[in-house]
This record gives sequence, structure tokens and C-alpha cells, in this order.
Amino acid sequence: MSSSNAEQPGVSEARSTDDAILDAAADLIVHLGVRRTQLAEIARRAGVSRPTVYRRWPDVRAVIGALLTREIRATQATVALTGEDRAAFVDGVVEVAVRLRDHPVLGALLRSADSDTLFEYVVERLGTSQRGLLEALRTGIEQGQAHGSIRAGEPVELAAMVLLIAQSTVQSHRMVAQLLPEAAWRRELARALNGYLAP
Repeated sequence: MSSSNAEQPGVSEARSTDDAILDAAADLIVHLGVRRTQLAEIARRAGVSRPTVYRRWPDVRAVIGALLTREIRATQATVALTGEDRAAFVDGVVEVAVRLRDHPVLGALLRSADSDTLFEYVVERLGTSQRGLLEALRTGIEQGQAHGSIRAGEPVELAAMVLLIAQSTVQSHRMVAQLLPEAAWRRELARALNGYLAP
């Protein structure tokens, strides 16, 4: 991928306004919770007018959806695979899962009484952020298959199941935290993924 240094007029400004709005939403979700995160307060904290927010997103749920996409993409980008074999792939998936599990915004959404918001974006539909994760998983699986350490199968189908395994493990973490301390949680997630992907 390549990018030009000469951005179109207004692109950088629009991006900074978008980020300011999403940063404000993130701060409200973490400190006040989803139910008390209102569009008017998002606008006030971002230092913009309500119409400025409405021009970008129609409601709070849409803002949260954009925020989730941004944060998941940013978290995913912080983890680089150390090789092309199954071990490196599984290590990468576990590390992304840990970082998403411990992310302040995602954690606040997981703990929220308004679980419908997270349910909509994580369970009911395949969103932009999940499609990005699926594409990265597919690429890693194809590399592992070429290496010979990941079993044969349609990479997209394997990627979808890996996403489901990791996602459900992250969502259920608090429920089993006393039974699976940190080291065990990582180990057992890696074991589940290795067992599923091994030739």
C-alpha cells in the first residue's frame, strides 16, 4: 500500500475532527458507561457542534460502531507475526485477543448493562472491524498452510472459526477468570487454536 504526502484540502482536518469525536465517545464510555453516553455530551467533549457529529454519524450507536472499528484496527496493528508457521500465527491471535480483552473501551462495553450495543456489533452482524480481522486471519492461515503447519481447508472458513473461538473466549473471560488465571487462559486458548488448526 502506498500513500501520498499531498493530502486533499480538508482531509486532515476531517480526520482530526472524527478522531476528536471518537476520543470523546471513548472517554465517556470508559468513565460514565454506555447508557450515559449521549450524542450531545460527545459533541461537547469533542469541542464540536451536534450537527458536526450528525453529519458523520446518525446516532450514538453509529459513533460506537466507528469507535470499535478504529480501536480494533489499531490494536490489531500493534501485533506483528514473528513467522509464517502455525506457532507464530497462534501466538499472534492470542496476543491480539489479550489486548482486545484488556482494552479500556471494549472492556467497558463488555461490562456494560447495555449489552445490546456490543451484541449488535459483535454477534448480530459482521462489521468492518471483524472483516479486517478475518482478512488478517485468512492471510495468516494461508501462510501456515503453505508452511505445512496448518491443516488443509478453505482459509476463509478456518479464519471464521478462529475468529469465533477467540471472540467467544474474550467475551466470556470475566465469567471464568477465577477458574482460568491469566497464564492458563492464554495457554488454553492457544491449545484450542492449535488443536483446531493442526494438520
